[in-house]
Amino acid sequence: MMDDMKETNHDAYELRSPPESQSPGDNFGSNDRDQANMARMGKDQEMKRVFRQVSLISFTAIIMGTWQWMLMANTQGLINGGRGGLFWSYIWTLAGYGLLAASLADMASMCPTAGGQYHWVSEFSPPKHQQVLSYVSGWLSALSWQAGNASGLFLCAKLIQALIAIGNPAYAAPAWQGWLLVVAVTLICVFFNIFAEPLLPHMQNLFLPVYVGAFIATVAVMCALCPHVDAYTALIEITNEGGWSSSGLALMVGQISAIFALGGSDAAAHMSEEVRDAGLSVPRAMIGSILLNGIIGFIALIPFLSALPSIDDAVSDPSGFPLVYVLNLAGMPNVTIGLIFLQLLILMVGNVAYQAATGRQTFAFARDGGMPFSKWIGHINLRYHLPVNAVLLTAIITLVLCLINLGSSDAFNAILSLAAVAQMATYSISISCVLYRRLTAPHLLPKAQWGLGQWGVPVNAAGAAYAWFAFFWAFWPSATPVSATSMNYAVVMFGGVMILAMLYFVVKARKSYAGPVTRTEAYLAGKLT
Repeated sequence: MMDDMKETNHDAYELRSPPESQSPGDNFGSNDRDQANMARMGKDQEMKRVFRQVSLISFTAIIMGTWQWMLMANTQGLINGGRGGLFWSYIWTLAGYGLLAASLADMASMCPTAGGQYHWVSEFSPPKHQQVLSYVSGWLSALSWQAGNASGLFLCAKLIQALIAIGNPAYAAPAWQGWLLVVAVTLICVFFNIFAEPLLPHMQNLFLPVYVGAFIATVAVMCALCPHVDAYTALIEITNEGGWSSSGLALMVGQISAIFALGGSDAAAHMSEEVRDAGLSVPRAMIGSILLNGIIGFIALIPFLSALPSIDDAVSDPSGFPLVYVLNLAGMPNVTIGLIFLQLLILMVGNVAYQAATGRQTFAFARDGGMPFSKWIGHINLRYHLPVNAVLLTAIITLVLCLINLGSSDAFNAILSLAAVAQMATYSISISCVLYRRLTAPHLLPKAQWGLGQWGVPVNAAGAAYAWFAFFWAFWPSATPVSATSMNYAVVMFGGVMILAMLYFVVKARKSYAGPVTRTEAYLAGKLT
């Protein structure tokens, strides 16, 4: 298979050299391939290419944060499926994400642009449907990244409250204080993303060893100091505490914990226009990050489940985090505080990066005319060479989304579900489109530095099937019967955003949004019509 993952040649697209009139100072750190790719896609190089291979892997791996999310954001999985359910759902989810990452990396090499999925849909879908499909994909991708960004900042706020609760057991962690903490951490991320953005690659490289070191320390404490249950209870036994009609149904509902924990490898794609040699560096970062996080997430999950004597006590812990419950069993409060503080620090670094990727995706879609106020959102600040307006909009959306916490006890799971369903929708549409192109006109696929070769069709087909499967289950509530405060509001938010997006399409976007394929060299040359 590795022999097939090499440079793939196709006739429709040839990497073109940049215009001879372009001065060396205009390329913002691009190499010849970067300039040729941007020219082929009809894009101007407006941002500096500050990322290299190692810093991009660090950036993507920390954004994913799989082992952290699996140990902290696992309440729905523990309630629905229990320890064994969380373990086995992680395994099949990791396999599914392997197929997704390979498919997305393949497309990212062909079209290394900040737009990501909606751009790929525009290039690979049937020409008569590309406008609507790519427009819908753009909104779904924006929704996914905005919800994911909000979930990370929400988690940081909850962790701060958990640290306070460890030191002061009487602290009730009111929801309004949690929202104010979201405001604080969001403003920190905005500061770094605007005024300290050139330091972002160095920050990610600096914290990747911290990320791995915190993983080792947390696993060591759970293995050496915490009490353990037997292997059958930890890894095999499936329980149903959510009130569902069967353990199998509970297991399907609980897989959302693993789905969200393994997401985010496509962050590298949305940073493509700031990565040197993006056509090769981006797919490598996507595959490298899913391998790194998949392995250490699996290793961390086993001792966590083994050190969990009571699911009921874990999910009802005053801190709100089963991991805090497990670490407290070690009987060393200062160790618990230290490890949770490390988690908070790494998550903050990841949130800075996540906000960066979210802002780029939003900027790119606005640049192509897909959003209201596209001119303002898609503007590049000439002082910083950054999409400052898109970053500010992302911060505002985070604060609005996190307001749901004031009215719903299950707000965090709702935001996670929203991110997951929108993400899986974009994955399924984009992978289905590239599969269509592979089956009907493979010679029209762009030239790529990294490719799936003969494995393209089966990997794409299996990846699309998994994405549709995960999309269906991500809408479900965490327990039944469902009340107004415990329902999964992801379906409401998802439906509401898509209705508004389609109304905007009918009113304006059908005229202002043509789809990015219409700017590519192949389209302008009449090869795709």
